[in-house]
Amino acid sequence: MAPHGPNSQGGLRGGGFSPGRAGGRRGGRGGGGRGGGGGGGGRGEQRWWDPVWRAERLRQQQVEMEVLDENEWWNKIEQWKTGGEQELLIKRNFSRGDQQTLSDMAYQMGLYFHAYNKGKALVVSKVPLPDYRADLDERHGSTQKEIIMSTETERKLGSLLNTTQESGSSSASASAFNDQQDRTSTLGLKRPDSASKLPDSLEKEKFSVALKERQEKLKATESEKALHAFREKLPAFKMKEEFLNSVSENQVLVVSGETGCGKTTQLPQFILEEEISSLRGADCNIICTQPRRISAISVASRISAERGESIGETVGYQIRLESKRSDQTRLLFCTTGVLLRRLIEDPNLTNVSHLLVDEIHERGMNEDFLLIILRDLLPRRPDLRLILMSATINADMFSTYFGNSPTMHIPGFTFPVAELFLEDVLEKSRYSIKSSDSGNYQGNSRGRRRDSESKKDDLTTLFEDIDINSHYKSYSSATRNSLEAWSGAQIDVDLVEATIEYICRLEGGGAILVFLTGWDEISKLLEKINGNNLLGDSSKFLVLPLHGSMPTVNQREIFDRPPPNKRKIVLATNIAESSITIDDVVYVVDCGKAKETSYDALNKVACLLPSWISKASAHQRRGRAGRVQAGVCYRLYPKVIYDAFPQYQLPEIIRTPLQELCLHIKSLQVGSIGSFLAKALQPPDALAVENAIELLKTIGALNDMEELTPLGRHLCTLPVDPNIGKMLLIGAIFQCVNPALTIAAALAYRSPFVLPLNRKEEADEAKRYFAGDSCSDHIALLKAYEGYRDAKRGGNEKDFCWQNFLSPVTLRMMEDMRNQFLDLLSDIGFVDKSKPNAYNQYSHDMEMISAVLCAGLYPNVVQCKRRGKRTAFYTKELGKVDIHPGSVNARVNLFSLPYLVYSEKVKTTSVYIRDSTNISDYALLMFGGNLMPSKTGEGIEMLGGYLHFSASKNVLELIQRLRGEVDKLLNKKIEDPSLDITVEGKGVVSAVVELLRSQNIRY
Repeated sequence: MAPHGPNSQGGLRGGGFSPGRAGGRRGGRGGGGRGGGGGGGGRGEQRWWDPVWRAERLRQQQVEMEVLDENEWWNKIEQWKTGGEQELLIKRNFSRGDQQTLSDMAYQMGLYFHAYNKGKALVVSKVPLPDYRADLDERHGSTQKEIIMSTETERKLGSLLNTTQESGSSSASASAFNDQQDRTSTLGLKRPDSASKLPDSLEKEKFSVALKERQEKLKATESEKALHAFREKLPAFKMKEEFLNSVSENQVLVVSGETGCGKTTQLPQFILEEEISSLRGADCNIICTQPRRISAISVASRISAERGESIGETVGYQIRLESKRSDQTRLLFCTTGVLLRRLIEDPNLTNVSHLLVDEIHERGMNEDFLLIILRDLLPRRPDLRLILMSATINADMFSTYFGNSPTMHIPGFTFPVAELFLEDVLEKSRYSIKSSDSGNYQGNSRGRRRDSESKKDDLTTLFEDIDINSHYKSYSSATRNSLEAWSGAQIDVDLVEATIEYICRLEGGGAILVFLTGWDEISKLLEKINGNNLLGDSSKFLVLPLHGSMPTVNQREIFDRPPPNKRKIVLATNIAESSITIDDVVYVVDCGKAKETSYDALNKVACLLPSWISKASAHQRRGRAGRVQAGVCYRLYPKVIYDAFPQYQLPEIIRTPLQELCLHIKSLQVGSIGSFLAKALQPPDALAVENAIELLKTIGALNDMEELTPLGRHLCTLPVDPNIGKMLLIGAIFQCVNPALTIAAALAYRSPFVLPLNRKEEADEAKRYFAGDSCSDHIALLKAYEGYRDAKRGGNEKDFCWQNFLSPVTLRMMEDMRNQFLDLLSDIGFVDKSKPNAYNQYSHDMEMISAVLCAGLYPNVVQCKRRGKRTAFYTKELGKVDIHPGSVNARVNLFSLPYLVYSEKVKTTSVYIRDSTNISDYALLMFGGNLMPSKTGEGIEMLGGYLHFSASKNVLELIQRLRGEVDKLLNKKIEDPSLDITVEGKGVVSAVVELLRSQNIRY
């Protein structure tokens, strides 16, 4: 049986038990892995280190084992299979061998199998099974937490609640979230029009004439003539007439073009020039979308320069938080997100004459979402012209999606680039990959590789099955031996170093661009280069890392040409594939992998693992060389593997969580989420859609009928993940708005903390300093920003950032985003910017900040369970998880409070939670999910029964009364944002603060 993982959505049938083999997180005793086994397990009286005790225990277990009757169980499973039940639960004490037999039976019957709870719960199912089931984990599946409250706290809460209920200050119905759907009509978004309104036909005619006269005058200048001569050399210019004719005659045109052909700068300009020359300038309203902010700005600036204008005249741009445009603007560049937000208020794109969607080959989620909307829009707007632009020759797929629309290809212009694959690199360089048993991988023997199942993938397996001596008989025996020792499981940093050294010793001049998967490999290679006798000479080599989390101090050097007799070597992730262009690159070293996010819908976890790239990405990497002269691409993987690469990367809509997209779909009022997404170019997995809808219901954005609630409609106005949006709203309501704005900006954009070369420990220490004793990454973000703000007031923000390993660029972006979020909260009535103090009464109250975080991040909850001198962490979906090494909580052994809330969990080598905050059960009870009576009749529960709480009758009554008042207040404020919480909700807020502060006495 092959191993299963996130891409197989539950693995092969019958593949749930496979001792000693790969199985995602499935391996381990009883086939349950970390999830199935229920975590680390308590030590108790167990003494597995004692050989005598161990032998006796194993003997006892053997005696206790039941014997599987294969015929009996075959018949039982066959009989169950014909019934209507989805799964068969088997709680029998079978040996591991008998469990494997059951697994094989299920496989033969076309069913799924998994062993949970250390093999004590065996499940045969008609549908794929997750790695972990909390309901089958006897030790860690659910925990009853006793709520203890001091007599004084009981008295104060009771008094505050009695006062509140007598005054009737919060009388909103508890069902207000789901009622009165018609109260909010439009979402009040500003429309990014690219043309001013010209109501009078005479005015429009005059305006068109003026545009034409100005364009002709600019063309006559000497500078414009020189620029025009440059434009004429671009491949796109040679196809100008064909392009314009196709646009005129067809509603949709798909254009593919190699990098550097001029499609992005010239095609929108051709339309603009033609429309203005034909005296249609007043009616011309062109929008061109770009997937990235920097692209929208740079392309608009380039075209303005080519037209001899300033940016913002006939050509402008609009991105989040920034725009440059005017009444004259006829061509507007914007991000795809900006256009999508316009479509909420203007679903017909009124007055837009031409829409160009660039970089569709990247298959970003926004782009695929936009294509669904546009395909539905075109019949309503027969006058609209749609041009889709791609950098790769995959036009047929898009053409078919739009009813076999015509296609057009523009050839590129680059110098020839030679390709060398691993076998050629080894043969040419005479580098030898050695087998090693030391565990420090430089290349493993094929025998050892077959034992490293957990790191294998289909392409690595494909290469292992090749007869090396036969397939590579034309190569030297040394090369064949190296190929025998090579493994695709991980990148061989020594091989990369040797390849760079070979280029520097024996090839001509020119910059070298190396593609690696992440910071770990970049830092390892930097360390090796610094210790290399040749490459470590800083007078001859300029070695520069390029990574998304790097400080921008050295960014200019990456693009600048180095001094004579000094070679530039750039170590980069796939950010250098298409987002940037380094003009002087002659040599590319391609390791063939990238860290790519995927989404395991079955286990509800994002996965960030190195994986083989697509042929399209490999083509882009090769294209980075040959920009200025003939180049060479060294591919450090065999051609056999390259030939098996997928043609294109999986689209983002298939490999990422969908809750923000689903919320956006509901805001467009286009019917059910599932039916809308089924119309996508490549529809996402139905389970991923179900997960997103379930989450939106859990946080109160959708009701049971999949309709937007009042909360959901407010969340639609905030351009962030729904959880972050909810945190902003709750922060405003509970007078804690400034911390919510800061943390939301960091989570929506990126962390301001950077990874400096060779100073990672110091950077981690700086982050821990900001966190203090809060046990919170979110507090660290907040305090870092507040420190930056204070330093900026004193004019020494640069020194502050340098000393504390912070990115000033990121902090400035966070500042802008905070202002945008505050404006949006003001627009929808949640804050009054003229009274900032009224909304920040509790902005320095750590308990309230943590509670607001809980409200926003729920249901991302982790149970903290003490295991000796350390803490183990458990989630409902995956059982035991780990704290990410970059978290301030990674070094905390014992936590004072029983839960963590977190921003994200991701699977790499393990399952990690990122950006976490330690919270009390009080915060969870007040701001978590709905409180339900426990199924046992004792206490209350939430998160589908995963979290149980018990308490005395009086304490339970107080908790439920206060939570009821909190819900009423929230419902009333969300229904009527003008409600003054400082007056109407004063008693409720005071009671919540009293309860939260009492946690300091309890713990």
